[in-house]
Amino acid sequence: MLDRPKLYLLNLYFYTFFILLSSIVIPALTLFVAMSRLFTSHRRTMQRFRRAISWYGKIITAMPYPFIRLRYEDHAKDGPGEPYIFVSNHRAASDAFLMCVLPHVCVQIVNVWPFRIPVLGLYAKFSGYLNIRMMSHEQFLEKATKLLSDRVSIIFFPEGTRSASSKMGSFHSAAFRLALETKASVVPLCITGNENIPPKGSLLLRPGTIRVRRLPAITWDEYKDLSAFAFKNRVWHIIDRELSVMESGG
Repeated sequence: MLDRPKLYLLNLYFYTFFILLSSIVIPALTLFVAMSRLFTSHRRTMQRFRRAISWYGKIITAMPYPFIRLRYEDHAKDGPGEPYIFVSNHRAASDAFLMCVLPHVCVQIVNVWPFRIPVLGLYAKFSGYLNIRMMSHEQFLEKATKLLSDRVSIIFFPEGTRSASSKMGSFHSAAFRLALETKASVVPLCITGNENIPPKGSLLLRPGTIRVRRLPAITWDEYKDLSAFAFKNRVWHIIDRELSVMESGG
């Protein structure tokens, strides 16, 4: 455990390099994607743009090592191919960055505030991230279905807001209604260890180990007879049980 002066030094280091690296990496990735547009289709360019965001996330999440360690644990069996609907618990503002561990082309379903982040919010819009609160259900369904048909996976944090504790909030139904409409496989994700990285209402990072565990996909054949309400509750209990296992050292 770091004492307070070292904790402040860690944060000074992280945020200084966050700004410096962002000022270099974002323009470089932008140039790479812009140049590729001259030689590839719009769809292919968008794939590279989304990959570039993932690369940026990998760089940012690696910066605080070894004080903050990120572990990705793939517990999925050999299952169906892409695209997937990923459903994750939500404990910290850092959750969105942690999705860089997924080896897929993805977009995220987000609230209003991520779009207000300078530069990054603009990139989220360009890459097709969806603000479910700013569109009708029909508009959302149309756009999300188009993404899945283009083999772009979609990440949901169905609690809607971070729990800031080990107890999950209840799930909203949008991810599960989308699954029932599109027959896409749903993959539960479990995140532990980042409740204080940073704490709710603060930007102060604390040392720790963050774990992101991917569970086996739930296929259409397994959930087709469920309502959206029953399906969301089943996935909630799957994630809740696995979080208990992870927090007990499993």
